[in-house]
Amino acid sequence: MRTLKPRTVLLTGFDPFGGETVNPSWLAAERLHDEIVAGHRIESVQLPTAFARAPRLLRAAIRRHRPALVLCVGQAGGRSAISLERVAINVIDARIPDNDGAQPVDAPVTRGGPAAYFSTLPIKAMYADLDAATIPVEISQTAGTFVCNQVFYALMRTLAPMPAPRPRGGFVHIPFIDEQVEHRPKLPSMPLDVIVAGLRIAIDTALRTRHDRRIFGGATH
Repeated sequence: MRTLKPRTVLLTGFDPFGGETVNPSWLAAERLHDEIVAGHRIESVQLPTAFARAPRLLRAAIRRHRPALVLCVGQAGGRSAISLERVAINVIDARIPDNDGAQPVDAPVTRGGPAAYFSTLPIKAMYADLDAATIPVEISQTAGTFVCNQVFYALMRTLAPMPAPRPRGGFVHIPFIDEQVEHRPKLPSMPLDVIVAGLRIAIDTALRTRHDRRIFGGATH
């Protein structure tokens, strides 16, 4: 009897940028590569922190792996929790150059594209399960205006026209890991093992949850 191959989850992280020697988004994604979660195999792919290259490589990975779910992960130094991003906006406004030296200001991700796309992941259910596991977590209303937001927007724009059942997708920001703040003790961090465990829970919840929970996750400012 032929054994069916498990379906795929595409998990992406970025290379180091902004003077950092590591990027925890890729370290965590790499740790999870080839794991089986809720009957799906995780395929981890590294994206460059580069406006001109990252969306193209993401789209190529989606075509190649044909995933059931896509979770893109990025580093957000200064945040203290795993941030489940709600919305990607059609703006690039780079405070620092990317790894190719590009620094667009007030440019669209996609000229003529929608102002924003929302995550199609069950972020409230993911929040609840991470919180139950005592992993610091938050719902974030902004993915910034750097390459992370660009990739999030490109992801959702790529998935939107696909025929049903289309893959679901979204973006998660993670804090610095401990080694990145050894000489910057005022900055928050999170152990890499905790980040990996958190992403595993988030993926498992996203795969098992068809209808999101209605729980508080808004902001007043």
